[in-house]
Amino acid sequence: MPVLDIVVFAIYLLLVLAIGFYYYKKNKSAQDYYVGGRDMSSFHIGLSVVATDVGGGFSIGLGGLGFMMGLSGSWMLFTGFIGAWLSAVLLIPKVLKQAHQFKFLTFPQLLQKSYGKKVALTAGIISFIGYLGFTSSQLLAGAKLAVGTFPELDLLQALYIMGAVAIIYTVFGGIKAVIYTDTFQWSVLMLGLIGIGLPMAYFELGGYDAILKVLPDKFLSLTNVGIVQFINWFITIVPIWFVGMTLYQRIYSCKDEKTAKKAWYIAGLFEYPVMAFMGILLGLFARVGAEQGLFAAEGFASAANMDPEIGLPLLLKTILPAGLMGLMLSAYFSAIMSTADSCLLAASGNFVTDILGYKESNPKAIKISQIITFAIGFVAILIATFMTSVLDLMLLSYSFMVSGLLIPVLGLLFSNKQKPLAALLSMLFGGTSTLLLTFFEIEIPLGFDPILIGIIISLFVYLVIKK
Repeated sequence: MPVLDIVVFAIYLLLVLAIGFYYYKKNKSAQDYYVGGRDMSSFHIGLSVVATDVGGGFSIGLGGLGFMMGLSGSWMLFTGFIGAWLSAVLLIPKVLKQAHQFKFLTFPQLLQKSYGKKVALTAGIISFIGYLGFTSSQLLAGAKLAVGTFPELDLLQALYIMGAVAIIYTVFGGIKAVIYTDTFQWSVLMLGLIGIGLPMAYFELGGYDAILKVLPDKFLSLTNVGIVQFINWFITIVPIWFVGMTLYQRIYSCKDEKTAKKAWYIAGLFEYPVMAFMGILLGLFARVGAEQGLFAAEGFASAANMDPEIGLPLLLKTILPAGLMGLMLSAYFSAIMSTADSCLLAASGNFVTDILGYKESNPKAIKISQIITFAIGFVAILIATFMTSVLDLMLLSYSFMVSGLLIPVLGLLFSNKQKPLAALLSMLFGGTSTLLLTFFEIEIPLGFDPILIGIIISLFVYLVIKK
């Protein structure tokens, strides 16, 4: 790789680390570390939300979808748009006032207010496991990108480097470092995608006529997706806006309801159409490049035997000149780390506050939080070494959390009468059933995702016990 690219990328990494160390000096309490003092602006929160939700897994994953199915893959992030706006209307007004009044740091603390300590502990464990897996998926996404662009690295080396950087600045800086680096990293990503990646790929591939010549018509259609696939995306992604610890941390970080709602509307619009079509188009361009033999020197004469998630990194590596490749690489690492850091901090918050039970008033709270954050990051790297698909690991983590936590949250929002046992058992049966169906590869009729069965079981248990 040219020295200029390495220099550009190194400068980017140093800037990210500098932000983390800067906020290390600013954190005085667990409230600063996990919810930023509850006074952050809608702009920074909004960009952090979309950076976290779309981030690296969806950036690399969307590229893979664009490679496999074309423009119709953009419907995945349309469900993110729906989730963002629904939660802004239904969830934020219910949550924010309580969060400020009772000084919540985590999502399970909200459940504890209505269902008690056992439910909160169970929710903390489920959320922790889910975000541990999600952190691993982001680190794996970074490693795949690095391998596609740095031929000198193997997957494990890339994973260790990626993990080390994300862990260091998150451990030291807490939520403010995460949110402000998200803003910086998302700006880098937008500049890289809009100003560099898309136009250069378009012209390098020969323009519109050349793209049409290579691709089947279905790749340029928005109807190349089945109703079952869309439902699977919908039931996996929309509910995460109601149960995601990373999102609750950002709600709690807002100074008032108006700020939080505005942030969520900003995030929704960035998810769809902005990021959805940019990510998909780059993946689609990678497919064109593969069919044109652009990656033959890398051992891929066509798209037939390629990992779809490697196509996009190979495209960038092939078409971009020195300097611009470093900037574009920084852009995609930005997306990846903006999700990895948030998920790592969410898992840390769950473990320290909900599982270990440390209070904000504990004078050792920040130090303990930093140690736990480091340990969780280390475990996430180990998990990532055993996984192969970014999107599969990410969606499995989503599914586990959603099927376990969604129904109790809906009960909290829409019912004035809560029963702790109903919430507890619905969580256990919902999350466990989804995992068992997935691990044993039990086929669901019509091709529906196991999460649908998990949610149905969770709802059934909740309603039966609640009577």
